[in-house]
Amino acid sequence: MSEEVTKINLPVNSLSSDPINIDILLSLYEDMVLGRNFEDMCAQMYYRGKMFGFVHLYNGQEAVSTGIIKLLGPEDYVCSSYRAHVHALSKGVKPQSVMAELFGKETGCSKGRGGSMHIFSSQHNFLGGFAFIGEGIPVAVGSAFQSLYKKQVLKSTNILNVTACFFGDGTTNNGQFFECLNMSALWKLPIIFVVENNQWAIGMAHHRSTSLPEIHKKAEAFGLPGIEVDGMDVLAVRNVAEKAIARARAGQGPTLIEALTYRFRGHSLADPDELRSNQEKNAWLARDPIKRLKQHIMNINSSNIDFLEQIDIKVKNTINDAVDFALSSPEPELRELKRYLFVDDN
Repeated sequence: MSEEVTKINLPVNSLSSDPINIDILLSLYEDMVLGRNFEDMCAQMYYRGKMFGFVHLYNGQEAVSTGIIKLLGPEDYVCSSYRAHVHALSKGVKPQSVMAELFGKETGCSKGRGGSMHIFSSQHNFLGGFAFIGEGIPVAVGSAFQSLYKKQVLKSTNILNVTACFFGDGTTNNGQFFECLNMSALWKLPIIFVVENNQWAIGMAHHRSTSLPEIHKKAEAFGLPGIEVDGMDVLAVRNVAEKAIARARAGQGPTLIEALTYRFRGHSLADPDELRSNQEKNAWLARDPIKRLKQHIMNINSSNIDFLEQIDIKVKNTINDAVDFALSSPEPELRELKRYLFVDDN
């Protein structure tokens, strides 16, 4: 695509000036750096032939995952798409377990059977990992329904668990999206629909593929709040998510969040990324969410650089350990090829 027809839709929000605990800021930074470094290592391992199939990286979108998932509790649920590695990490799945899964090893979180696009962890209420566009949205609605059923019908005394459902802008032109918005609003389900609008649906620019590019406005037809947020600003995302989670947990129903973000790599590692103009890429790269948060923390107190450097070293060691763990882990045995396909009676 030539630069003349490339539309650059940059958010105008800036990092929040509201006071926030420095420990929280550092934890947000660590989670985002973990996601970025993990994905960079995935690229290395993929080109070294350690991973197979399609691998879709999350670089550039870390503020969305961190800003929302780190507000959820262990009993809350997350449902992702095929760009799922960082969502799993934010939900607490160990880097070693995710890396081993990408290597197809028995020690992976899905026992090596899922790979990059089908990551799953029942222990962490991480529901996947789905290869088909929009496939995870009905699953997320089902998750939210069972949370409400436990509360209203089974009379659970626990808090109402929330489900966060992540998907891309291309998904919002599919039928599941509209059907599930309607159902969730009708039943006031405790779910947050998170559109990670990275401006491109594989090779199709978002504004060229939909009659209403402002996705958050589509919520109005179903009677639920629709909010647009700067997806390159983790504090802005966190602020919006905090209100949406509180609304869902209080039994007031769903929220649609459209996070304006950008993927810094191609659609997948098999994508040469020749469709997007350099002008567009550079405009978004200048708004790198990790660099913006780092500068924000430095602006609060320049001495925080020591903490940031310690986090960077810690994350690099964690990623190296994850690779070593994956390389040394055993392959699934051929005789267990059909295991996990059906419920084990034992």
